[in-house]
Amino acid sequence: MPSLPASADAAAPSHEGRRVNLLGLDADGLARLCAQWGQKPFRARQLMRWLHQRGQADFDAMTDLAREFRELLRERAVVEAPAVISDHVSADGTRKWLLDVGGGNAVETVFIPETDRGTLCVSTQAGCAVNCMFCSTGKQGFSRNLDTHEIVAQLWHANRALGAYAREKGVAEDRVISNVVFMGMGEPLQNYAATLTALRIMLDDNAYGLSRRRVTVSTSGVVPMIDRLREDCPVALAVSLHAPNDALRDELVPLNRKYPLAELMAACSRYLESAPRDFITFEYVMLDGVNDSDRHAEELVELVRTVPCKFNLIPFNPFPGSGLRKSRPERIKAFAQRLVDAGIVTTVRRTRGDDIDAACGQLAGEVQDRTRLRERMGARGRRVIAVSEAR
Repeated sequence: MPSLPASADAAAPSHEGRRVNLLGLDADGLARLCAQWGQKPFRARQLMRWLHQRGQADFDAMTDLAREFRELLRERAVVEAPAVISDHVSADGTRKWLLDVGGGNAVETVFIPETDRGTLCVSTQAGCAVNCMFCSTGKQGFSRNLDTHEIVAQLWHANRALGAYAREKGVAEDRVISNVVFMGMGEPLQNYAATLTALRIMLDDNAYGLSRRRVTVSTSGVVPMIDRLREDCPVALAVSLHAPNDALRDELVPLNRKYPLAELMAACSRYLESAPRDFITFEYVMLDGVNDSDRHAEELVELVRTVPCKFNLIPFNPFPGSGLRKSRPERIKAFAQRLVDAGIVTTVRRTRGDDIDAACGQLAGEVQDRTRLRERMGARGRRVIAVSEAR
């Protein structure tokens, strides 16, 4: 893997007076830390392999490190993941962890096993400030950004937990997690610095060695940060679209008022210049009577005409107080066919983990809302339907 570009966001902070959590440092950060402690550069590579490839948290078990260095690590560093509050397994094998990130906040991480891959869905914020109508996370409000170590710890913990489960059951554990999607709680590009460093760790051959094609960042459309990601660390990109016109998307995805569809489509086209895949994935939640008509499908075809893409249609997963309904199966099928007939690759996402509230849009966690978003959710559902019917 080619070396990743340096970034001011990855600059190592001062670690004096506190023990640094090593899960939050990429290769450059570990190298700088080792240099500050008078260690040679290869020690950083050794540490990264112990931490991420072997999932080791006990410095004494890192047997190829010098004893003096291990003593230094015990004094000045930690390897800690958030405590697990709950661990649920769905009837279909989907597994969801609720992780305590302090201050009365908890985030959710989901593992989705399939025959050809295992996908981990990670969170980047405690809550979300974007406040999309159809998303349970947005209804919880927003507390804070997660630190890099809190994002990476989700993958670190899941690898350890799934490996232990595989050993207990006597099944193969090689590459249990093959894909990571930044589609959990939060808007990744509104926590850009931590997301970028987490990406670098996940892609590093001395850590998890994931392919850029197998790591996906999902965004609701933060246009300037899409451009930055294209320059800093292009991975697969998914865009939460959900509406074919600005009037409707303003209501469903309020961020659209700042970055309207014309700007978003232009950013997607620019991103493809450096992307590891030759298409953008557009996610589109299917809402009965809101965005699922044949007219909406025709508008979508026109909207993305110049952007190589595929569509992932997502049957809405209801949650209390949303005021929205899932589109009927026959309506979803007809909508998908309209896109396919226009030459657009289109899939309908199979719902996974809905019996443990782990399906798309259902992640809620526990958030100390600092934005009072919950108080502002009241009449939006009725207004959205009115906007859709007016067009």
